[in-house]
Amino acid sequence: MTRLRIALAPLGSLDLDSEVAFAWLDRQGQVREQGRSSLRALGQGAKSISVECFLHPRDSLLTRLELPLLPAAKITAAVTCAAQALMLGASEQMQVAHSPRGTDGQVQIAWLDRESLAHLGRLVHQAGMKLRGLYPAAYALPVLSGPVACIEDGHLLVRHDLQYAVVQPLQEEALDEWLLEIGAGLHWVAEAPPQPSISTLADTQRWTGPAPGWGLHAGLSRNAVERGGWGRAAAICATALAVWVVGLNLYAAREAAQGQRLKVQMSQRVKQAFPELPVILNPLQQARQQIAARQSGAASDPAQRFSSLVQQAGSAMPFMSGNVQALVFENGELRLNVVAEAQKTTAEEDWKIPLAQAGIDVVAIDQGWTLRAATVGQGSQDAPDENPDADDE
Repeated sequence: MTRLRIALAPLGSLDLDSEVAFAWLDRQGQVREQGRSSLRALGQGAKSISVECFLHPRDSLLTRLELPLLPAAKITAAVTCAAQALMLGASEQMQVAHSPRGTDGQVQIAWLDRESLAHLGRLVHQAGMKLRGLYPAAYALPVLSGPVACIEDGHLLVRHDLQYAVVQPLQEEALDEWLLEIGAGLHWVAEAPPQPSISTLADTQRWTGPAPGWGLHAGLSRNAVERGGWGRAAAICATALAVWVVGLNLYAAREAAQGQRLKVQMSQRVKQAFPELPVILNPLQQARQQIAARQSGAASDPAQRFSSLVQQAGSAMPFMSGNVQALVFENGELRLNVVAEAQKTTAEEDWKIPLAQAGIDVVAIDQGWTLRAATVGQGSQDAPDENPDADDE
């Protein structure tokens, strides 16, 4: 069974007659034929050809992020949340795809605006082909024992392994430094830079890489492709509607930006107060759950409560280092006995503020201090929530 692979032109100018590079691969995955043609001409060869498309380097937006160990059901939510800070447009207008989490905690992420994705889907459908896969440009390169690199339209493409690839604008100075850093083991497709440690591959090898198993094509449903004929009518209606809601959109964008800033600040505060939380997805709800659990005495078992109190004390009371004479944990309270000199040097009580923010009471005793979870009825923490539905705002 032969396969057709296409290296697309930039999506902003792509149409049925745009010139694109293509290659036919045989059953063994080797190039049987390559050249340049148009989507219209390629689709006339046979009915319902399955095609793998590779984005132009300018459209290949991808990066790597490190994520904590999460259940598979939460990986996508964590990736979407993390990718929002990297996107220029609204996240709901983007199709995000990601690789599985690697053993090193790294996840490869790629994204493309849904409008361009839908445009590509319509073109492939009109050409009489089926989109089997859509990947960033570097994933056409083969996977070998070392990195495989090439230059395409002013961009450096590098593939490290099945999941990890890089696409970046080419800068001569940065390229020289990168080549020195990589050293031996680099494979270069076509003409390589003049370095003896670099092995050269034939130009046909740029098409023979295995697909990574994930891609941006997942967001392209068959129904969306078949409805492509209604695109012009939908565009006219959308334009008319946009004239009416432009003011509302500007206001919403301003409020959304402010909301994102608040969400980041809240996440940082919650992470500081509750370091035992592995990931912060809904900071307000998670903080309330942790405070309620601490106040009810069900936050954790004694060992976890002891660890949390010691961790908070070590963070907010650095003057304890080398001065602790005794440390007693009893009935959910941590008693710290210190030398007299250490107690005298802490007349200023600013260090109690982060502990109070973390929901911990500090009581001075003769030999030091007692730390325990704050009880109900203190400060503004007991103010009733007049709008419980605002947790996710």
